[in-house]
Amino acid sequence: MIAHLKGRLAATGADHAVIDVNGVGYLVGASAKTLEKLGMVGDAVTIHTEMLVAEDFIRLMGFATADERDWFKLLTHVQGVGSKVALAILSILTPDELRTAVARADSAMIARANGVGPKLAQRIVNELKDKAGGIALGGGGAAPAPAGSAAADAVSALLNLGFKPAEASTAVSAANDELGSGATLDALVRLALRKAAK
Repeated sequence: MIAHLKGRLAATGADHAVIDVNGVGYLVGASAKTLEKLGMVGDAVTIHTEMLVAEDFIRLMGFATADERDWFKLLTHVQGVGSKVALAILSILTPDELRTAVARADSAMIARANGVGPKLAQRIVNELKDKAGGIALGGGGAAPAPAGSAAADAVSALLNLGFKPAEASTAVSAANDELGSGATLDALVRLALRKAAK
């Protein structure tokens, strides 16, 4: 499994980028928001990735942040949402905006994406409400960590270990308060795991 790519931006298209890593060009599907954040051709880039494997293809998807990648995974677990629709949603909504839409059951916000009708938008809200609601705004939950920060990556790490979004967000928030803003990802994850285990 390829978790991320670090190299040079060789080319971009409407829905993809080519990342040159030591002379090997990796074609990665990407949302419009990720493509905006990558910068100009020739720039050094780091992109988080998710590999999709099916009978007839292997495709690499790329994301500007681990938070965006986690939302892609959540979205594609909803029946009727494939990689194309998930990227369409992430092209118009940032992870924080998507989190807010799900928390507020605002299916109309999600339905703005290409290929997402009212019924599918409602299904997305219904199915992700419990999975994503803990990190969402309101309800006394912890505020979402800034995308791309060590705190956001630490929340992502805990989610990958099987913690619920609310538990992960609360534990990382507590660890971040204790360690301060200069904390490394490693230190944050270690302390958050200890706090989550209490």
